[in-house]
Amino acid sequence: MKERPDWDSYFMAIAHLVATRSTCLRRQVGAVLVKDKRILATGYNGAPSNIAHCTPELCLRSAGNIPSGQNQELCRGLHAEQNVIIQAALHGVSTKNSTLYCTHKPCILCAKMIINAGVVRVVYENPYPDFLADAMLEEAGLEMCVFSGGVVP
Repeated sequence: MKERPDWDSYFMAIAHLVATRSTCLRRQVGAVLVKDKRILATGYNGAPSNIAHCTPELCLRSAGNIPSGQNQELCRGLHAEQNVIIQAALHGVSTKNSTLYCTHKPCILCAKMIINAGVVRVVYENPYPDFLADAMLEEAGLEMCVFSGGVVP
Protein backbone atom coordinates (compact mmCIF):
# COMPACT_ATOMS: atom_id res chain seq x y z
CA MET A 1 0.00 0.00 0.00
CA LYS A 2 1.26 3.46 -0.90
CA GLU A 3 2.26 5.63 2.04
CA ARG A 4 0.05 8.67 2.58
CA PRO A 5 1.74 12.07 2.69
CA ASP A 6 1.81 13.98 5.97
CA TRP A 7 -0.38 17.09 6.12
CA ASP A 8 2.43 19.56 5.41
CA SER A 9 3.51 17.59 2.33
CA TYR A 10 -0.10 17.33 1.16
CA PHE A 11 -0.83 21.05 1.42
CA MET A 12 2.56 22.06 0.01
CA ALA A 13 1.92 19.83 -3.02
CA ILE A 14 -1.37 21.69 -3.50
CA ALA A 15 0.46 25.04 -3.23
CA HIS A 16 2.75 23.87 -6.05
CA LEU A 17 -0.25 22.91 -8.16
CA VAL A 18 -1.85 26.31 -7.48
CA ALA A 19 1.40 27.98 -8.63
CA THR A 20 0.89 26.49 -12.10
CA ARG A 21 -1.95 29.01 -12.58
CA SER A 22 0.47 31.94 -12.16
CA THR A 23 0.61 34.50 -14.93
CA CYS A 24 3.89 36.06 -13.77
CA LEU A 25 6.80 35.81 -16.19
CA ARG A 26 9.49 35.83 -13.49
CA ARG A 27 8.34 33.49 -10.76
CA GLN A 28 5.43 31.11 -10.23
CA VAL A 29 4.21 31.19 -6.62
CA GLY A 30 1.28 29.38 -5.05
CA ALA A 31 -0.34 29.76 -1.64
CA VAL A 32 -2.93 27.79 0.30
CA LEU A 33 -4.66 28.90 3.52
CA VAL A 34 -5.63 26.02 5.79
CA LYS A 35 -7.41 25.68 9.10
CA ASP A 36 -8.21 22.43 10.89
CA LYS A 37 -6.88 20.47 7.90
CA ARG A 38 -9.37 22.17 5.57
CA ILE A 39 -8.49 24.45 2.67
CA LEU A 40 -9.92 27.95 3.15
CA ALA A 41 -8.62 29.57 -0.05
CA THR A 42 -5.89 29.41 -2.67
CA GLY A 43 -3.95 32.10 -4.47
CA TYR A 44 -1.23 32.51 -7.08
CA ASN A 45 0.76 35.49 -8.31
CA GLY A 46 -0.38 37.43 -11.33
CA ALA A 47 -2.36 40.40 -12.58
CA PRO A 48 -5.69 41.26 -10.92
CA SER A 49 -8.94 39.88 -12.32
CA ASN A 50 -10.06 41.43 -15.60
CA ILE A 51 -6.60 42.93 -16.20
CA ALA A 52 -4.35 41.71 -19.01
CA HIS A 53 -1.98 38.91 -18.01
CA CYS A 54 1.70 39.68 -17.78
CA THR A 55 3.59 39.75 -21.07
CA PRO A 56 7.17 40.76 -21.82
CA GLU A 57 5.83 44.07 -23.15
CA LEU A 58 3.76 44.78 -20.01
CA CYS A 59 6.29 43.67 -17.37
CA LEU A 60 7.42 46.81 -15.57
CA ARG A 61 10.01 44.89 -13.59
CA SER A 62 11.77 43.49 -16.64
CA ALA A 63 11.55 46.78 -18.54
CA GLY A 64 13.10 48.63 -15.60
CA ASN A 65 15.64 45.91 -14.77
CA ILE A 66 14.28 45.88 -11.22
CA PRO A 67 15.99 43.21 -9.11
CA SER A 68 14.01 40.70 -7.08
CA GLY A 69 13.17 42.02 -3.62
CA GLN A 70 13.24 45.69 -4.60
CA ASN A 71 10.45 48.12 -5.46
CA GLN A 72 7.74 45.46 -5.23
CA GLU A 73 5.07 48.08 -5.84
CA LEU A 74 6.34 48.42 -9.43
CA CYS A 75 4.51 45.39 -10.73
CA ARG A 76 1.14 44.73 -12.33
CA GLY A 77 0.74 41.53 -10.35
CA LEU A 78 -0.35 40.56 -6.89
CA HIS A 79 1.63 38.10 -4.82
CA ALA A 80 0.16 34.67 -4.11
CA GLU A 81 -0.07 35.47 -0.39
CA GLN A 82 -2.01 38.66 -1.14
CA ASN A 83 -4.34 36.80 -3.49
CA VAL A 84 -5.08 33.99 -1.03
CA ILE A 85 -6.03 36.50 1.69
CA ILE A 86 -8.13 38.51 -0.77
CA GLN A 87 -9.92 35.35 -1.95
CA ALA A 88 -10.78 34.43 1.63
CA ALA A 89 -12.12 37.95 2.27
CA LEU A 90 -14.07 38.00 -1.01
CA HIS A 91 -15.85 34.81 -0.02
CA GLY A 92 -16.37 35.71 3.65
CA VAL A 93 -13.94 33.15 5.06
CA SER A 94 -12.11 33.96 8.29
CA THR A 95 -8.34 33.52 8.16
CA LYS A 96 -7.89 33.81 11.93
CA ASN A 97 -5.63 31.08 13.41
CA SER A 98 -4.92 29.59 9.97
CA THR A 99 -1.75 28.18 8.41
CA LEU A 100 -0.36 29.53 5.16
CA TYR A 101 1.43 27.11 2.85
CA CYS A 102 3.46 28.95 0.24
CA THR A 103 6.00 27.89 -2.34
CA HIS A 104 8.13 30.94 -1.42
CA LYS A 105 8.92 32.81 1.79
CA PRO A 106 6.80 35.99 2.13
CA CYS A 107 8.16 39.46 1.39
CA ILE A 108 7.55 42.40 3.74
CA LEU A 109 4.37 43.48 1.93
CA CYS A 110 2.88 40.02 2.32
CA ALA A 111 4.24 39.57 5.84
CA LYS A 112 2.26 42.58 7.07
CA MET A 113 -0.93 41.25 5.47
CA ILE A 114 -0.33 37.76 6.87
CA ILE A 115 0.11 39.17 10.37
CA ASN A 116 -3.07 41.25 10.20
CA ALA A 117 -5.03 38.37 8.64
CA GLY A 118 -4.49 36.38 11.85
CA VAL A 119 -2.36 33.66 10.28
CA VAL A 120 -0.39 31.88 13.02
CA ARG A 121 1.87 29.55 11.03
CA VAL A 122 3.65 29.84 7.68
CA VAL A 123 5.16 26.84 5.89
CA TYR A 124 7.30 27.81 2.91
CA GLU A 125 9.80 26.08 0.66
CA ASN A 126 11.93 28.60 -1.23
CA PRO A 127 13.88 31.27 0.65
CA TYR A 128 13.42 34.98 0.01
CA PRO A 129 15.92 37.43 1.51
CA ASP A 130 13.89 40.09 3.32
CA PHE A 131 15.25 40.95 6.76
CA LEU A 132 12.35 43.27 7.61
CA ALA A 133 9.79 40.57 6.82
CA ASP A 134 11.75 38.13 8.96
CA ALA A 135 11.91 40.60 11.86
CA MET A 136 8.21 41.48 11.74
CA LEU A 137 7.02 37.88 11.44
CA GLU A 138 9.20 36.95 14.41
CA GLU A 139 8.02 39.94 16.46
CA ALA A 140 4.40 38.99 15.72
CA GLY A 141 5.10 35.48 17.00
CA LEU A 142 4.29 33.59 13.81
CA GLU A 143 5.62 30.06 13.56
CA MET A 144 7.82 29.97 10.45
CA CYS A 145 8.57 26.49 9.06
CA VAL A 146 10.88 25.67 6.18
CA PHE A 147 9.50 22.83 4.08
CA SER A 148 12.16 20.53 2.69
CA GLY A 149 10.87 17.61 0.66
CA GLY A 150 8.38 16.32 3.17
CA VAL A 151 10.33 17.40 6.24
CA VAL A 152 9.31 20.40 8.32
CA PRO A 153 11.58 21.08 11.31
